[in-house]
Amino acid sequence: MTQLARPPRSESGGLAARVSLGRRFTPLSTEFLLIASTALLLTTFGLVMVLSATSATAVANGENPMEGVLRQAAFAVLGIPLMFLVSRLPVAFLKKLAWPALFGAVLLQLLVFTPLGDANGGNRNWIKIAGFTLQPSEFLKLALALWIAYVLLRKRAMLGTWHQVFIPVIPVGVLAIGTVLAGRDLGTSMVLVLILLGCLFFSGVKLRLFIIPLILGVAAVVAYATTSPDRMRRILATCDDMTLYNTDCYQSIHGIWGMANGGIFGLGLGNSQEKYGWLPAAGNDFIFAIVGEELGLIGCVVVLALFTFFAVGAFHIIRKTDDPFIRVAAGGITVWIVGQAVTNIGVVIGVFPVMGVPLPFMSQGGTALLAVLIACGVLLAFARTVPLAEKSPAGRGKVAR
Repeated sequence: MTQLARPPRSESGGLAARVSLGRRFTPLSTEFLLIASTALLLTTFGLVMVLSATSATAVANGENPMEGVLRQAAFAVLGIPLMFLVSRLPVAFLKKLAWPALFGAVLLQLLVFTPLGDANGGNRNWIKIAGFTLQPSEFLKLALALWIAYVLLRKRAMLGTWHQVFIPVIPVGVLAIGTVLAGRDLGTSMVLVLILLGCLFFSGVKLRLFIIPLILGVAAVVAYATTSPDRMRRILATCDDMTLYNTDCYQSIHGIWGMANGGIFGLGLGNSQEKYGWLPAAGNDFIFAIVGEELGLIGCVVVLALFTFFAVGAFHIIRKTDDPFIRVAAGGITVWIVGQAVTNIGVVIGVFPVMGVPLPFMSQGGTALLAVLIACGVLLAFARTVPLAEKSPAGRGKVAR
């Protein structure tokens, strides 16, 4: 019986094809999936809550009830593709971007003191161009984290001496934060201080060197708060005292009432009472109160769980990476997003005084949403470098990048 001969096969061609397909279809890490999925879910959840929180007052003012959510959705449609585009950037390119990003962000922040600047609620932290409002300090957060990570990477062998740790990180950091403080935005300045401290902590500097900038940061925030009698009065206001209902505690009291009205299961999506002109900034800084009122304790737990999963994914990157730049930058970004979420929720439930800090992903504000999604893209780029644990056919564990 005649056996048909197989055509010759090029071993090198087959190997090249396998390598090419392997690189293209490399499985995504758990960290990548956690960060990407929670970012998408929180953004979608935020759009739903922005629609619910802003539609009532828009109708009362004779405006389009969809206007607020459409503006927010436009930034989400822009930010989500940008997030995945940034996730494809090589880490080496992000390192080269550190200095230009900080320089550009500071210049953009300085525009708030020009005729393009716009003030709101006593803070001068926005610029208005062709009818569009932009908050440059949101981009400054990401730029500062990348820049500190790059500088400390270059000095990683000299982090045992104080002057190598402090210079130029502290002077340049103070200068960048000072451009925001000059606009009287204490909440954003506190977040920037958190980013600086978070980067120093994850860089692995000695504890005695970390304590000094920690004390300096706390002292600077306290000093700035005490220089304004009006700000100190609002910080020290005790909101369980109903005599302050019509003054300093009006917003905090209505935020707590909204949370209390929701109970365990909430009043139902769209059924908030506080959003009908009672709670200021219902779609912005106090959107978590609307979540609690309409979706109850269950809705609040879902939001907290999503931020927890996000933090778990980010901290896994910090723990698994061997690159000091990735560790420090990811630490700064994580402290920014998670710390800002904790601060916002603490304000809503009355643990902290009102500071004007939005809830990441969810609060109304296109610039804040865009900046957070781009920062998530940077974390996703870092997640692509995390080793993937695989199992060989023999059952022995091996690691593949």
